Amino acid sequence: MSLPLFIEQILNGLQFGVMLFLMAAGLTLIFGVMGLINLAHGSLFMVGAFACAAVAAATGSFWLGLAASLAAAAMAGAVIEILVIRRLYERDHLDQVLATFALILIFSEGTRWVFGSFPLYLDIPPLLTGAASLPGGGQYPVYRLAVIAVGIAVALGLYVLIGRTRLGMRIRAGESDREMIGALGVDIGTLYTLVFALGAALAGLAGAMVGALQSVQVGMGEPVLILAFVVIVIGGIGSIKGALLGSILVGLTETLGRFLLPHLFALILPASEAAGMGAALASMLIYILMALILAFRPRGLFAAST
Repeated sequence: MSLPLFIEQILNGLQFGVMLFLMAAGLTLIFGVMGLINLAHGSLFMVGAFACAAVAAATGSFWLGLAASLAAAAMAGAVIEILVIRRLYERDHLDQVLATFALILIFSEGTRWVFGSFPLYLDIPPLLTGAASLPGGGQYPVYRLAVIAVGIAVALGLYVLIGRTRLGMRIRAGESDREMIGALGVDIGTLYTLVFALGAALAGLAGAMVGALQSVQVGMGEPVLILAFVVIVIGGIGSIKGALLGSILVGLTETLGRFLLPHLFALILPASEAAGMGAALASMLIYILMALILAFRPRGLFAAST
C-alpha cells in the first residue's frame, strides 16, 4: 500500500465526513432546540441537489445553482415548519415520525412529478476542476478538497453563530428553557422557523455539493439521513461540536474500513472471499463504533452542548 493511496483514502474519509456534518448539523440543531424527530431532513438534501442541478443547467453557472440550493432548501424548510412541523412540537414522537415520513413521500413524488424519474447531473465548475498534488506523488481532485474546505468553514461559522451572536444565545436558551425565553418576549415561532430554515439550508448545501460527485435522483437523501442520525447519536444530541467530531469519525471509519479490511482479510483468505467479507464487515463498522461509544457515554460524546 503506497503512501499517496493511503492519504487519498484519508481525504476521502474527511470529505465524506464533512458532507455528513452539513446534514447532521442542521438535524442536531432541530432535534436539540425543538425536540423534533425530522425524518424529512433527507428530502431537503434532495431539494438542494435538484435545485442546484436545475438552475445550473438553465444558466450554465454552478455558483448560481449553489445559491439556488440554499434558497430552495431554506424556503422549503420554512414552509413545512409553518404548515406542518409547528403543529407537532407538543405531540408524541410517534406522531412526529409519521408526519415527517409522510413528508418524505410527498417530496419524493413531487420531485418525480416535476423533474421526472431520470437522474440529473451536475458538472464541476471549471475553477474547481483538476487535481492537487499529494505527498509522495499522488493526485487528489480539487473539488473534493473544496468540499472539505466548505465543511470546515461552515463549522467555524456555526461556532461563531451559536456561541458569539444574539441569535445563537436565543437558540441556546430555547434549547434549555423555551418557556422562559418566551416569557422574556422572544417570538418562539419565528425563532423555530429560523432554526428549521437554517438546518434545511445546510442540508440543501450538502445535496448540491454531493450532486457534482454523483447523480441527482429521487430518494438520494434517505441513505444519508440514516448516517446523519448515527452522527448525532455519537456526537450528542444538540451539539454542533459533537456533530463535527461524530461526522469525521463516521466518515473515516466508513472509508478506511472499506479500503483496509479487504486487504487485511486477503492476508489469510483467498482474494474473492476477502473482498466479500471485508465489504460486509465494513458496512457494520460505523454501527459497531456507535455501540462502543454509547456503551461508555450513553448520551454521546458532547451531550447537551452546542
